[in-house]
Amino acid sequence: MKRNSNTPETEAAGSSKFNRVSVLKNDFSMNECRAAAEQGDADAQDLLGDCYQYGWHVHKDYAAAVEWYEKASAQGHAAAQRSLGWCYENGYGVKQSAEKAAYWYRKGAEGGDADAQHNLANCYNYGTGVEKDLSEALKWYRMAAEQGHEWSQYNLGVFCEKGYAMEKNLEEAVKWYTASAEQGFVDAQFNLGNCYFNGMGVDQDYEKAVEWYEKAARHDSVHAFCQLGVCYAEGKGVSQNFTAAAGWYEMAAEQGDAIGQYNLASCYYDGKGVEQDYKKAVEWYYKSAEQGDADAQFTLGFCYSQGIAVKQDFAKAAQWYEKAAEQGSLNAQYNLARCYKDGCGVEQDYERAVKWYTKAAEQGDAWAQTDLGWCYEKGMGVAQDLSLAVELCRKAAEQGHDQAQYNLALYYEKGRGVEQDDAQAVVWYEKAAEQGLVNGQYEMGCRYRDGSGVSQDYGKAVEWFRKAAEQGLSDAQFSLGIRYESGQGVKQDDAQAAVWYRKAAEQGHMNGQYRLALCYYWARGLKQDYEEAVRWYEKAAGQGHMEAQYNLACCCKKGKGTHQDYDRAMEWFTRAAEQGYADAQYNIGFMYKNGEGVEQDSEEAVKWYQKAAEQGHMEAQNGLGYFYKTGEGVEQDKAKSFGWYKKAAEQGHMSAQLNVGFCYITGSGVKQNDANAVKWFTKSAEQGSEFAQLNLGICYEAGRGVEPDTDIALEWYQKAAEQGNQKALAALDRLG
Repeated sequence: MKRNSNTPETEAAGSSKFNRVSVLKNDFSMNECRAAAEQGDADAQDLLGDCYQYGWHVHKDYAAAVEWYEKASAQGHAAAQRSLGWCYENGYGVKQSAEKAAYWYRKGAEGGDADAQHNLANCYNYGTGVEKDLSEALKWYRMAAEQGHEWSQYNLGVFCEKGYAMEKNLEEAVKWYTASAEQGFVDAQFNLGNCYFNGMGVDQDYEKAVEWYEKAARHDSVHAFCQLGVCYAEGKGVSQNFTAAAGWYEMAAEQGDAIGQYNLASCYYDGKGVEQDYKKAVEWYYKSAEQGDADAQFTLGFCYSQGIAVKQDFAKAAQWYEKAAEQGSLNAQYNLARCYKDGCGVEQDYERAVKWYTKAAEQGDAWAQTDLGWCYEKGMGVAQDLSLAVELCRKAAEQGHDQAQYNLALYYEKGRGVEQDDAQAVVWYEKAAEQGLVNGQYEMGCRYRDGSGVSQDYGKAVEWFRKAAEQGLSDAQFSLGIRYESGQGVKQDDAQAAVWYRKAAEQGHMNGQYRLALCYYWARGLKQDYEEAVRWYEKAAGQGHMEAQYNLACCCKKGKGTHQDYDRAMEWFTRAAEQGYADAQYNIGFMYKNGEGVEQDSEEAVKWYQKAAEQGHMEAQNGLGYFYKTGEGVEQDKAKSFGWYKKAAEQGHMSAQLNVGFCYITGSGVKQNDANAVKWFTKSAEQGSEFAQLNLGICYEAGRGVEPDTDIALEWYQKAAEQGNQKALAALDRLG
């Protein structure tokens, strides 16, 4: 939904002759435009900025573009203000700044520029450069939409459909989807098709749905391809035609749509619309399954178990069943349980069989319930046990005693005195919860949140957490705060999250204190207040919360919310580090390396970098590579240096990738290998390292590790030069 506007096509010709259309139609004089711009003509200044931005009649020069946009903007030129915002958003010719981008978008928006209004709406929608504010986003989308801006019309339709910052209004959503769709906006065309297909905001009309799906399909909407397949398969809006359905599914499948791939596979499997072909069915099931489609994963497992178009392979069948089962596929869960029970394709494991039978049984599968009954009867995978405690607790629970119901639920959940059974635990927790027992309400929230004993349902989880939270249970207050922060089961609302975190925090809830500190620090639902953040970090840190300890250390080190105190920072970094927190370990090493608040000590730096590096901390790994390379604080060992650089590089660390490349090119710590050097230089260069770009240029120019290719060398020199690399600039001059 986030598409910002600043393309050459978005600005129509105005009354001035200095406009983008004149350039695109070649009705343009650069000398005349420049002269007018230098004399203060704002339209000319804006257009001259465009010329430098897009390379019209001049070489691209973002810095020059910014200079002219600034001149025009200073005169209140709305389009230039929007273009200046675009430059700040993308870091074109200026240091990237979301805040400055939003500032200039606002200027342009207030001047009536529809693109600026759309872009400013996006800023508020996503919290980019401004505090997220859906009401403001709605306001600016509406203003741009009313000027005919098709992207804003689409986004306004989404707001109306979803009820973002307003009451849901499906009729209004249809209105704006229609306006956008009639301008050719593909996402709006697809959504409008859905409105007609589902009768949302309009009378259900399958024919009109098909009409809009077809328009979207002509713009290569993969979702429209798939939905048209459904229309033809079900005969909705068109005459039922399985051949046409298969054709549309194939178009979606070829573009990588997992549902399209599954539906096409089913066509081949059933011989609907295409000649039955199990081999092709399996090929498409495989593509869909690899993208995570649970139905495809189950069906592929079935094909392997039966040897349909593939060599029979029970191990692969079990692997695919498990992937589908973990996503909640009832059939896969049952079949996987059978695999574990019979040792078919997996090592026999009754406990795992019980686990999967239970999941399938909780979904109502009769076979799974039958097989699970056998497991309990024989004590296979569960303990066979009856005890007086359970009997007595049951008697009380059946009479409606809420605490007994809660205790009996605990017995079932833990398998104490009764065979472990999450479904029965939920039955008794719910009975206690419905009577108002706060712990029972909280446990019901946990069950729905985690999908333990019930199908996962975040909405129901929120209902139960709220009941317990309103009774004052701090765990429930904290959990309700998490739901508001994540938007799971309730509309996302940082302010409400902060309210519930505070309630929990004031009762001494450690995690609530930590989350409240984050709200103050990052201005999530609260006005930013570093001192308050520090106060709550201290409370959580004092209870042993290692992330709070780390964040408190960072505040002490930076002097945010408290006076700068390196000793105190070191104290809290150490507490977190001793709990194994890798970021804290790295920061201690960094302080010793640079002598920040402590006497510089390379040996201590190495010690702490080592701890963090062994946990996979890539900055520490790269730093450790440096120490072994230089022999500072540790015996010089270039092989170990290379090893640590490589660990960081494999995690995507740009500088480490460059360092690995240097090791290979020089044979430092590893056998010299130009091809491998090029490989790692490339990874680093693609992330933007000017030095890697320079060295790639050298390799391609000299033919080290690759075939000599001056053109490619020039491309990499150019990239490095654009970052100001003098050697790259010299190479470009040398190569002409």
